[in-house]
Amino acid sequence: MQILVLNSGSSSIKFRLFDMADRSGRAWGYVDRIGEAESRVVLTLGAGEPGSGTDETGPVHDHAAGFERIAVALKHAGVLEDQPLDAVGHRVVHGGESFSEPAVIDESVLATIRENIPLAPLHNPANMVGIEVARERFRGVPQVAVFDTAFHQTMPEFAYRYAVPDSLYRRHRVRRYGFHGTSHRYVRARVAEHLGRQLDDLNAVILHLGNGASATAVREGRSVDTSMGLTPLEGLIMGTRSGDVDPALHAFLARNAGLSLDEIDALLNRDSGLKGLCGSNDLREIHKQAEAGDKAAALALDMYCYRIRKYLGAYTAVLGRVDAIAFTAGVGENDARIRERCCQDLGHLGIDIDPALNAAAAGGIAPIHAPSSRVAILVVATNEELQIAHEVERCLSGAG
Repeated sequence: MQILVLNSGSSSIKFRLFDMADRSGRAWGYVDRIGEAESRVVLTLGAGEPGSGTDETGPVHDHAAGFERIAVALKHAGVLEDQPLDAVGHRVVHGGESFSEPAVIDESVLATIRENIPLAPLHNPANMVGIEVARERFRGVPQVAVFDTAFHQTMPEFAYRYAVPDSLYRRHRVRRYGFHGTSHRYVRARVAEHLGRQLDDLNAVILHLGNGASATAVREGRSVDTSMGLTPLEGLIMGTRSGDVDPALHAFLARNAGLSLDEIDALLNRDSGLKGLCGSNDLREIHKQAEAGDKAAALALDMYCYRIRKYLGAYTAVLGRVDAIAFTAGVGENDARIRERCCQDLGHLGIDIDPALNAAAAGGIAPIHAPSSRVAILVVATNEELQIAHEVERCLSGAG
């Protein structure tokens, strides 16, 4: 089975082609800066160097033109000649309460994704454009939507509800949804496999630390709490997002700083987090600044790791028994110093990191806990695209 995974953004399309016989990636790439004069189309074959198949610049006027360029690049590369395309999987950010599993796309599914646009006004419209164009370009090929929020639909009501008037939930669907669900689902399975446990016997805390960041408590293989909420703004400190703040901050800034709601929203999503604290959202640069004596950078690191430690402690209380802590995504997989600081002085919780193993961790899945640790500490390379392909395969096969 050959599956094309698509992630359609407002001005870009990312794609990856999988041969599910051996879970190998046959090709991957992206179309960037759609609608601009200097758009870029990149196709890489297998494990080759980026752009080894195609690397072209020039105008790509809209998403339809972008998908046409992808189809042409794949055809010229020959990867659809020896084996036909069996399915297309689409990343969709928000499924609301409507989807706890992937769904074969038909008019009803499209209508429901459209209904959820108020919950993800920047993402769902772009995802829908990708779906509509791909359905037109790949006629007759089954198309499946895989939702970022689906994994967290197992949270109990007492975990996902906010303490606001019930009417806001009933009428406007105000509740916690969580995001990064595809990554958390993939990492959960890898952790269970590594520990030799069945999914329904796994308790873990998964830390997806990238420019966006979230923590998830997994009990018996199911998400029971997660740090992101109604939007991806809640929770951990992120690259440009504030994470948790006093809910009255909006009113305070409107009254005292004269900011509009849109300006406050932009401030908390695009100009806060690490960037707001020290001017950069790149942790590599922040480490350098801190080592050079920059107090703002040092404070940003302290706050970033402290917030993660708070969630680790909270989710340890939620789960009771913790089998594993998993670090994943760009920061989680590559920044040993952040991992060490997040686990520092948690021996009373059975969490002991091995500095040498931590420093050497690279690729795949790597244990970094000390022999004395009661909790396995793992670095797990996430693969959201492969998880989407797996979900598509499972959906079309009718597997549970």
